[in-house]
Amino acid sequence: MVTAATPDISFLIPAYNAADTLAECLASLQAQTQSNWQAVVVDDGSTDRTWEVLQDIAKADSRILAARQENAGAAAARNHAARLATAPLLSMLDADDWLDPTFIESMQPVAADASPAVIAYCAYRRVAPDGRLMRVEQPPVLTGNIAKREFSSFCALAIHTVVFPKSLFERLKGMDQTLQTGEDWDLWLRMAFSGAEFRRVDKCLAFYRMKAGSLSGDPVKMVRDAVRVTVKAQALQMQQGLSAEGPETGWFTPALSQLRMLAWVVSAKVDPTTDVAALAALLPEMPDAAGYESFLVDVIMHGLQTGLFSDRANDLIDALDKWQPTFLSLLQLIQRHSFAGTSRKIIETTCWLLSAANPLRSFTLGNVQVVSVELGRLSRVPKAEQADTLIMHAFSRGQHVGTFVGPFWGDLSIRAQIRLIMHEMRVEEHLQTPPALAYVSSWTVEALKGYRAFGGLILKSGRRRGRLEKLLVRIGRNAILATAPSDEQDNDSRLTGILGSLEHRLSPQFQEPSSSRPKEREETPAIQSEEAYWDHIFERPDPWNYVSVYEQVKYAQTLSLIPDGIEKALELACAEGIFTRKLAQKVAQLTATDISQRAIDRAVERCRDQDNIALRVLDFVKNDLPPEQDLIVCSEVLYYMKDEEMLAAACRKMAAALKPNGYLITAHAHIRRDEPDRTGFDWGNPFGVGTIKRIFAEQAGLALEETIETELYAIHRFRKGPVADPVARIESHGTPLEADVAKHVIWGPSGVEREVAWTTEVTNSVPILMYHGITEEGPAALRRFRTSPEVFRKQMQFLRRQGYYTVTAQTLVHLLRSGKPIQGRPVMLTFDDAYLDFQTNAFPILAENDFSAEVFVVTDKVGGRSDWDSAYGEPAPLMSWPDIQELHKKGISFGSHLTSHTAASAMDNQALLAEAALSRNALRSRLGAPVESIALPYGATDFRVPGILALAGYGIGFTTRPEKATFSDNLFALPRLEVRGDRPLEAFPELMGLPGAFIG
Repeated sequence: MVTAATPDISFLIPAYNAADTLAECLASLQAQTQSNWQAVVVDDGSTDRTWEVLQDIAKADSRILAARQENAGAAAARNHAARLATAPLLSMLDADDWLDPTFIESMQPVAADASPAVIAYCAYRRVAPDGRLMRVEQPPVLTGNIAKREFSSFCALAIHTVVFPKSLFERLKGMDQTLQTGEDWDLWLRMAFSGAEFRRVDKCLAFYRMKAGSLSGDPVKMVRDAVRVTVKAQALQMQQGLSAEGPETGWFTPALSQLRMLAWVVSAKVDPTTDVAALAALLPEMPDAAGYESFLVDVIMHGLQTGLFSDRANDLIDALDKWQPTFLSLLQLIQRHSFAGTSRKIIETTCWLLSAANPLRSFTLGNVQVVSVELGRLSRVPKAEQADTLIMHAFSRGQHVGTFVGPFWGDLSIRAQIRLIMHEMRVEEHLQTPPALAYVSSWTVEALKGYRAFGGLILKSGRRRGRLEKLLVRIGRNAILATAPSDEQDNDSRLTGILGSLEHRLSPQFQEPSSSRPKEREETPAIQSEEAYWDHIFERPDPWNYVSVYEQVKYAQTLSLIPDGIEKALELACAEGIFTRKLAQKVAQLTATDISQRAIDRAVERCRDQDNIALRVLDFVKNDLPPEQDLIVCSEVLYYMKDEEMLAAACRKMAAALKPNGYLITAHAHIRRDEPDRTGFDWGNPFGVGTIKRIFAEQAGLALEETIETELYAIHRFRKGPVADPVARIESHGTPLEADVAKHVIWGPSGVEREVAWTTEVTNSVPILMYHGITEEGPAALRRFRTSPEVFRKQMQFLRRQGYYTVTAQTLVHLLRSGKPIQGRPVMLTFDDAYLDFQTNAFPILAENDFSAEVFVVTDKVGGRSDWDSAYGEPAPLMSWPDIQELHKKGISFGSHLTSHTAASAMDNQALLAEAALSRNALRSRLGAPVESIALPYGATDFRVPGILALAGYGIGFTTRPEKATFSDNLFALPRLEVRGDRPLEAFPELMGLPGAFIG
């Protein structure tokens, strides 16, 4: 007899009718490299020879303790075994499973009866009834709150892969004996929430025998018990404040966790007679599975592989008829409670995984038909009646050369297959040339069609060889297509018919002139002199909008600094005399000058009725100033000095022109380049008010007497003589700012200049931001889709401060197709639905930050309301066509959001093609300009959509996948980063990849 001292680990083994497997199970313990163990085996009321087998083995090995009980279930048997166990560590083992010889050696040193308790766990393998070893099942890492999160959703560990302290088991009062399945899951859950630490041993040390008829194979019990465990998990989460459910957190709702178990059970049963609806009735509620499609596919595939005892895609394809009916019933159930197109995505992902595992296999699953063709042996492929999506793999001499994924319209004739191979996969070099006579005849016909192109190549010089090669390739392609058989039922013919019918519906009802967009700014002609430059500036009256509120407030503040009793005053750079008239009322005699004759001519006309004003042309940099002035006013012009030396010379000249105790008043803006740590203008001038103030203060005899400081500019009064302590007043600038002024302002502390970023940075990705409404008002349920104007302004100021510039959809297509690194910091701003608040709230903020945007329009709803939101409250008003046309003239781009705001994945191929084409046609005819972009409502897309959008004439499409756009993205499925209105302002820099950067 084998004997042992006090064991280090006790195995808890329930045995019910296990006479055939118990000996092998215990033999795996006897083969352990560490011998100091105990096995407590409880016969749970077996009706076969289990007890006799157990007694015989126990007699020969004192480490095996035999016990009996009336049949009470596995949980009760394990609890009984735990009470008899004498080791500080426990592990559970079923009587038909076994362990690797190094199990104890590997696991015991990791587990610990400590505070907190340490639990060791490892990987395992399922073993098919015929003895085949399945793939290794690797458990997740379960550190920290991950263990709580994972066990709240499913049983992340197999029962015989865990070693844990007996004291923890006892403190948690063992296993829940009311559960017939999932009792181990429930135990791991409670251990996780007790604060125990889970440590993974990266070895496969356990083996699970798969057999039919086991208790765990009862789908009703499994689903029912899963509901109980997940409800308990939610209660534990709430106790500890961990119920942060959602895709971004990884925490699942109980309903989704319960659906997970339902999907796995239905798939693992592989039984066409399974009543899916009856099992679903056990769930308290059915969740919306949208967004979890890939996750559910993994669950379903694992269930199928378990039920079919296979890891190979071929086995699943071979058994398709067996599991497809129940699979589709499950998806119908899921779709009834989920966003449109959810079941379609599950089918597509399943087909893709099966097909990727073996692209040589052809099959049809639901609406997806997978076709594998050998280019040397093409033959007609009939379209399955229910199929609307095609996955076609092309092989040449057994080598995979290309794949097409897209919409499916009709049978795949040889001609239709060749067209896909040439125009979609672009692997025509692998096609075999048809029989000589037919091919030569077709080639000749195609060549004659292109005789003018041949002639052009012969007559013209230049890159003729490359052009000739392209022409010959095109002729060869057309010749091959012409010789291939086709018919009226094939894919191409049916599509041609659909497009022809649609063409009759696309006649424009409205037409705007194509010149409705603003003209490009004409280039400034080369300027030969300073005088000519300023005359050019003044070709347009009032080039800086001096009558704006901003300028008028600045004028009033400047006038408030003029002392009483000024006899003789000089105004430098008086422009067209707008301020001159106001200044003349404060002084006895005023000489006003400007470098531009055109400006002076207008000033003379404006000031004709005031006899104390003398106007003249003067270049104060080159020419002397009239002397003996009581007051000199020089504002908004000293930026144009080319350097500080020129500025200092001008300042000395002004100081010299003043009488003793005379005054100099100057107003200039803060310029970002000059004062990078504060709000300022991004003009390219070398300095602003900061440097100008310093240079004046350095002039002998000049002293700063009074200052008016605003956020955007400062006005200084210097005196030629002694002064008391200078006075400073903080005042506000005039508002609202004109867009032409505001767009040059960078608000807040230091950031990155656009020009600097353009010359020093390159990127391979573009953030595309997705907004909806820019408003405070709306239903509470739609809060995430609304950004307040105040927050939106701060976000735009942040982008401006960080050197971002906006790109349009057309520019983005060019950038992504080029594949070349992109200069600077591009960003694309998109707005879905074309709400009226875009015009009233968003556009002015965009304009004042020098940004453009792309707005996606639901064309049949223009001028109405967002009735797709009516379930949540009062729908928001949408822009009218005149609103859209006016914004388009101001530089806003518009794209399609389909005609009805229906999810693309909810429409059949023909309906989606019609909506996409009609929406684009409406925008083109109303705007009189090309329309290339489309954003899919709800971001809903699938395998068919990119191909259908291309057929409708679009060049770029946007979804809601939360990533930056990169060169590798499909141009019809570009991701966007949603700017959520229910997130704090500080989340915006993080969204842009600049966490912690100033925003406010």
